[in-house]
Amino acid sequence: MEKDNLSEALKKLKITAVDSTADSLEGCLDCLLQALAQNNTETSEKIQKSGILQVFASLLTPQSSCTAKVANIIAEVAKNEFMRNPCVEAGLIPPLVQLLNCKDQEVLLQTGRALGNICYDSHEGRSAVDHAGGAQIVIDHLRSLCSKTDPANEKLLTVFCGMLMNYSNENDTLQSQLINMGVIPTLVKLLGIHCQNAALTEMCLVAFGNLAELETSKEQFAYTNIAEELVKLFKKQIEHDKKEMIFEVLAPLAENDIIKLQLVEAGLVECLLEIVQKTVDSDKEEDIAELKTASDLMVLLLLGDESMQKLFEGGKGSVFQRVLLWIPSNNHQLQLAGALAIANFARNDGNCIHMVDNGIVQKLMDLLDRHVEDGNVTVQHAALSALRNLAIPVVNKAKMLSAGVAEAVLKFLRSEMPPVQFKLLGTLRMLIDAQEAAEQLGKNVKLVERLVEWCEAKDHAGVMGESNRLLSALIRHSKSKDVIRTIVQSGGIKHLVTMATSEHVIMQNEALVALALIAALELATAEKDLESAQLVQILHRLLSDERSAPEIKYNSMVLICALMGSELLHKEVQRLAFLDVVSKLRSHENKTVAQQASLTEQRLAVES
Repeated sequence: MEKDNLSEALKKLKITAVDSTADSLEGCLDCLLQALAQNNTETSEKIQKSGILQVFASLLTPQSSCTAKVANIIAEVAKNEFMRNPCVEAGLIPPLVQLLNCKDQEVLLQTGRALGNICYDSHEGRSAVDHAGGAQIVIDHLRSLCSKTDPANEKLLTVFCGMLMNYSNENDTLQSQLINMGVIPTLVKLLGIHCQNAALTEMCLVAFGNLAELETSKEQFAYTNIAEELVKLFKKQIEHDKKEMIFEVLAPLAENDIIKLQLVEAGLVECLLEIVQKTVDSDKEEDIAELKTASDLMVLLLLGDESMQKLFEGGKGSVFQRVLLWIPSNNHQLQLAGALAIANFARNDGNCIHMVDNGIVQKLMDLLDRHVEDGNVTVQHAALSALRNLAIPVVNKAKMLSAGVAEAVLKFLRSEMPPVQFKLLGTLRMLIDAQEAAEQLGKNVKLVERLVEWCEAKDHAGVMGESNRLLSALIRHSKSKDVIRTIVQSGGIKHLVTMATSEHVIMQNEALVALALIAALELATAEKDLESAQLVQILHRLLSDERSAPEIKYNSMVLICALMGSELLHKEVQRLAFLDVVSKLRSHENKTVAQQASLTEQRLAVES
């Protein structure tokens, strides 16, 4: 088409738009559409320069026979980012939104396209549509047209879904607005009725993917049959990309516990197990990606208490049995998912006891053994998590110790990875409730030295906290002089004293009880370290501080009495006016604290 024709058409439009006949208008509009089809960007620039956009606003009337063409032209020019703002500034949004109320299908289609394209990545476009109330009208259309399955109607539904997507994409406020308008049940219904239509299905999936990130949406999704529809759709898919799209919706939805259970009941797990079976030995990139997504999603489903228990079925469940087979597999992704799944199954005592009695510990230790050297941190971390959870029930501890779990875990002492260190410490701490085990580990110089080193891991609060707690637990559970000597020789005392000032009452308490045992069993060995760590000053501070919990005050006084056996520390106690602080505590509201204050006061008076 000649450039002159375009300029001519633009000129003519400006003049004739006001009082022209429909025919002369039609010719000009056809001319523009033809030019846009040949070179959209260049034609759009000319349209913008000509000032014709303002004229379009007056042409967008339901009565005019040219309305659909004008809307089509706007939809075409708005494919260019630089045209979206000019469309808003030309005042096109209010008349376009008004046109959404008309009955003509072609006008609705072109209007939906125009609004959708203007909203794409444009804050101004979205605000204008929001202001004109466009979203509600489109949602009402989706509702009323939902059950018609003729091709023209499905095309219109697809355009309207796309418009809502462009309108709300990555904008929490507008997404919440759509959710409050009830878009979710409508879209789920659409998906169910039009599952044969690929374009519309895809549009619904993208919309779900956007909305599913919002917490409020998950509650609404839970009231629909989305789980059933997605699983039904998933079973039909052959192409990797389509499965991937559904996965992207399933993952955020499966964070909700009600939907987890619905997905399990809709048979998602069987689909996932099938994918794993098909892809496990493949080295094709998309198969590897699919295996990872499927096994990750499986682990996510097990995070819900009800969904997990349903799949465990008292340890007889076929899903549980299949997941057990992942652990000895040669695929690292499956080993990881298998270990994480076991950690999730091990969230209540009944399951833990059943699994330990049925030999899971050996499988996990074998898995750890395969990864001592290669440093696969994620698998190490997952297997240790599972062992830690399994060690929580009291009856499991001795069984796991005699199976050699402590030795298996200690092989990872060399690890430099904080997540592995953290789980290793947690597992050992869970295992050593028994005196014998605590004594055996507490005399292990390598372990104690590593713990002391990790007690200074300032960058990793979790590792530091767990190391302190394990040091204290070794003393509290073993009540052994040998263990205390090992800890003193390795320089652990100062860390236990620092732990007494922790912001967590439980840790303060564990430290004070361990320090009282040290004072009772090995005071002479530890007194110099206790003095240089300024234990007495810290106890004075804990007793003077009104915010200290009653059990902290009680254990601090027990400890003061125990320290009196050391001349060095006794002098420290005399130097600080402990009597004043302690006598005030005699009237403490907690009876146990008040009684201990009386006893401590007598002791201090005798000794002074």
